[in-house]
Amino acid sequence: MEKYAITVDDLHISYKGLKKMSIRSTFFNKKNKEKVDIIKAVNGVSLKIEKGKILGIIGKNGSGKSTMLRAIAGIFSPDKGSINLYGNSISLLSIGVGFNKKLTGRENIYLSGLLLGFTEDEIRKKEKQIIDFADIGKFIYKPVRMYSTGMHSKLAFAITAILETDIMLIDEVLSVGDIQFRKKSYNKMKELISAEHRTVIIVSHSTENLKELCDEVLWLHNGKIKMIGKPEEVLKKYEEFMGN
Repeated sequence: MEKYAITVDDLHISYKGLKKMSIRSTFFNKKNKEKVDIIKAVNGVSLKIEKGKILGIIGKNGSGKSTMLRAIAGIFSPDKGSINLYGNSISLLSIGVGFNKKLTGRENIYLSGLLLGFTEDEIRKKEKQIIDFADIGKFIYKPVRMYSTGMHSKLAFAITAILETDIMLIDEVLSVGDIQFRKKSYNKMKELISAEHRTVIIVSHSTENLKELCDEVLWLHNGKIKMIGKPEEVLKKYEEFMGN
């Protein structure tokens, strides 16, 4: 049996962004070419996550947390390095990712399920559970473009929670939605990650959630690993750092 669920080796991901230019230089200097900034979102990250472990990732905005999660999910291709999932099925739970806004919520249940590798028959058997858990009423039959952020997060969470995969990637969704749904989703998340075979990565700014849910916490800073270890130790250092 494979010991690890995820191996990330020397991961590098960069973005290109235009540097700020004045209107005068843009319009009156025809020879002026667009200046490009190279932003290193993830810069040489390596780690191994054992099967069944729960890893939290914390860091200030722009530290590379969501970028790395999307790379692990297969949405972003690394400029350098590799990611090995050892054949495990994987799902990413993140606001604004994975839905076709022209389709209804119900249609997106099937689309998301098929993309996760489930058959239409398997999705049909879970459809009612997903709709009941999402609890968005008649909006389930309306296009997703009409959804509020809260409704979007409810449906996304319901799909990921009911159509269970080997690896779950959670990007800042435990704090979205009304109080009742936050409590329900948090309890469901605790139930899901208690399964010994399931591996979970949670990106969050909530130190309390990470402290309670995670076996280990990774602190990313400017695209690099600043610290990794027991939640209490890493989060204490992070809070001290952010307090300065």
